[in-house]
Amino acid sequence: MHLSDARSARRCTGKSNRQATTVAATLVVLLGLSQLSPSVHAQEGEAGSVKRGGVIRYGHFQEPACLFGGWVQQWYLQRQYSDNLVARSEGGQIVPWLAESWTISDDKKVYTFEIKPNVKFTDGTALDAQAVADNINGWLSNDPDLRNPTAAPYLGDSFESARAIAPLRLQVKLKVPFQPLLNVFAQSSQGILSPSALKRGLAVNCENPVGSGPFIVDKWRHGREVTFRRNPDYNSAPATAKHQGPAYVEGISWKFLPDQTVRYGSLITGETDAIYDVPAIAWKDANSRFPVLRHVTGGTPLRLALYTARPPFDDVLVRKAFAYSTDRKAAVDTSFLGSLPFEGNGALSQSSPEYLRELGQSYAYDIRKANQLLDQAGWTEHNLNGVRVKNGNPLIVRISYSYAFLKPDGEQALQVIQQQARAAGFDVRLQPTNPADFFAGKNLGPNDYEIVLLYWVAPGAEIFRISWKPDQNGEPNRFNPSRFQDPTLWELIQKAEQDFNSAERTGLYQQAERKIVDEAPVIGLTVLDVTLATTRRLKDVWLDHGSVGEPVFYDAHFDEKK
Repeated sequence: MHLSDARSARRCTGKSNRQATTVAATLVVLLGLSQLSPSVHAQEGEAGSVKRGGVIRYGHFQEPACLFGGWVQQWYLQRQYSDNLVARSEGGQIVPWLAESWTISDDKKVYTFEIKPNVKFTDGTALDAQAVADNINGWLSNDPDLRNPTAAPYLGDSFESARAIAPLRLQVKLKVPFQPLLNVFAQSSQGILSPSALKRGLAVNCENPVGSGPFIVDKWRHGREVTFRRNPDYNSAPATAKHQGPAYVEGISWKFLPDQTVRYGSLITGETDAIYDVPAIAWKDANSRFPVLRHVTGGTPLRLALYTARPPFDDVLVRKAFAYSTDRKAAVDTSFLGSLPFEGNGALSQSSPEYLRELGQSYAYDIRKANQLLDQAGWTEHNLNGVRVKNGNPLIVRISYSYAFLKPDGEQALQVIQQQARAAGFDVRLQPTNPADFFAGKNLGPNDYEIVLLYWVAPGAEIFRISWKPDQNGEPNRFNPSRFQDPTLWELIQKAEQDFNSAERTGLYQQAERKIVDEAPVIGLTVLDVTLATTRRLKDVWLDHGSVGEPVFYDAHFDEKK
């Protein structure tokens, strides 16, 4: 993860009911005024040839501190200006992009890629096998200017080398087989950047990164927008694209509009052509008047990670008791007004190929069972406030969270959970933290929380390597906030990663999935989705299928008839 920019993200200061009501009322007024605009309901015209030109005005939520990196908000931006070695189709197949074809050795340790000819980065540097090798080797190096915070956790144990064995032939060698390798290469955070530009250093590249993609970073006006201009020489679109050659539009004005009311209102009033993350209160209205795209990301859902290395959640009975003490489905339905579904499977996202649907309703609300489990675990006494006590210690649970990982409507769900758990004797305390401090580690130390709200994105169950890799050589896995470390679980994960038989690999991952849910080091809350609403005159915007669901504006064009 990279630090986020606190100036552009909403401060995590707990909304009062009065504030929430004011925001809702403002949005309702905007919705009502929008009924007066006849252009919103313009009828479909006759299809014609694609018209070139125009600038897409896009309203986004959060602003990162760097225009590329390991946080999904950075992936959204990087998808616009960089290309990947391979792409992932909607059905989950790996298809060509910068690599036109590839072969895998019989021992599954050597990948040979044939790189597309005549591709250049927008600074004029040739995009050849050596440029790709330089990127991959940099991702796995110790150079802070080059190291990739997403690739390194996946590939650090298996990667041996990447080298150009011919001008357009790349060879990647592994120490051990790693079946998810191509999925990792398809993620936008593994977009290939100009080696010449990378030599300028991280500070310069964060501000003005250089890729080979359909758009060029023009200017970053901090706190306001990033502007992109069209790459007129673009010739390296992925197989998933709707056309080849340069983008149709002249550019993108990527505006940062953190307030959801302002953001949705900008679409209604015509100030933007597309917006990210449709607010729950506007979900039905948006679907009735605008084209709305939705992608449920792979990897994990938004979940509660319970700290298992010390009391009270070192006891699986207490972990399960907390899960049963909260009607998380009702909390999600209430907070998101039915626009976002509950997810009880805390191990894996429902869009992941290995997802077990029967685990989706795990730990349904059962206050009687919660009380029985807590009694069984020895939390039988209560203080004057009704909070359970054991050995003189009250059952206090601190939940750390940030809006970097939580939609604005989500805080209400945590408040509902806070009240529900009290009936079983939990004293739940919410710890909102602004994104910059959160990424810097505030409220995330080993003694700072009992629960942390997080997600990790990936195409599928390969995310288990990130979440559940045990500490090694005295260095803790910082991506495992629950601190749950089970040798049997890790053995299953490693076997799955090295198995190229689809059915066998899925079976191994599902064994791991069941174990995670049964041991309850994480508890599911809701799916993690990406939504995009656009005006009717903006056509052919789509969401990437790599894992995050980044908006792709490469194929987009304006229909002036709308």
